[in-house]
Amino acid sequence: MLETDGDGFLLNRDEWSEQVMHDLAKKENFALTDDHIKYILSARQMFEEDGTVPPLRVFAKAHGMDRKAGPLNDLFGGGPMKKIAKFGGLPKPTGCV
Repeated sequence: MLETDGDGFLLNRDEWSEQVMHDLAKKENFALTDDHIKYILSARQMFEEDGTVPPLRVFAKAHGMDRKAGPLNDLFGGGPMKKIAKFGGLPKPTGCV
């Protein structure tokens, strides 16, 4: 059984796998598409490089979007970085929770 905090974020990032990603999303009745997974994996890569969950405006810019990140909000139904970080096994982002 995966250990999560009260908001559903993994307590041990080493437990993350793509199956865990799907399990975490399923707990929230969220169906992941290839587009969702692309952004989740990208955020994980950015985290590995920088040691922090990227702010939404930085993440959006890295994907050719403006700072409002409309496509990410549309795809994730609002609060995209929180969902990206949660399903990606990353720490809870600051400033957008």
